[in-house]
Amino acid sequence: MNQIRAATILPARRTPITIATADGLNLVGELALPADRPPAATLICLHPLPTHGGMMDSHVIRKASYRLPALAALAVLRFNTRGTESARGKSEGEFGAGETERYDVEAAVSFAVAAGLPRLWLLGWSFGTELALKWGALPPVEGAILLSPPLRRATEEDLDAWAASGKPLTALVPEYDDYLRPEEARQRFARVPKADVIGVDGARHLWVGENYVRIVLSEIVRVVNPAALNESAELPTEWEGEP
Repeated sequence: MNQIRAATILPARRTPITIATADGLNLVGELALPADRPPAATLICLHPLPTHGGMMDSHVIRKASYRLPALAALAVLRFNTRGTESARGKSEGEFGAGETERYDVEAAVSFAVAAGLPRLWLLGWSFGTELALKWGALPPVEGAILLSPPLRRATEEDLDAWAASGKPLTALVPEYDDYLRPEEARQRFARVPKADVIGVDGARHLWVGENYVRIVLSEIVRVVNPAALNESAELPTEWEGEP
């Protein structure tokens, strides 16, 4: 048995992808699929603010793609929104402050549908949660998981649209978040009947620390494929095969 550490990359079928938007841009990304079985569900990852270093390689999203295809039979689609650059490359276009990124969200969902991926869930982190809330309540999407939602760009009208859609939201809110902490988050998400706000003791906005990454990944799997969790409702911390 091998201990799963911060840099561990577990087996998966990983393919570079290009996502074409309705306004004519090409976005770079990657699709990670389970190596030996069909995916049980799909995460479409929306990264933190690119003007502050957010990208498809932001650590929680990267670790989701490294671990969850193997540990939880999830497809993980991650990409750079317009104008964002990472080791995979730079997406065309310019940062749109959360507005023109509407086309990026729609294009990623359309890509997943065309690829035949099952049970689409949005996974947003910080700025990515704003994109999910503003533009993500699309018919093929089952729901969204929000990490450190600041609720700065997303409005009450956006929350009301999610409420009207009937789609579930799960928000993981750090105890010491820089923008929105659990008590206020519960108040603001109360207008969405299917919103589940989970405060995470000791955590901060960036989820630094392997213990917090494991909490986040386990909560993601609890929502989208709980059968993959162990008796303690957690993901395994060891891997039998070679990473």
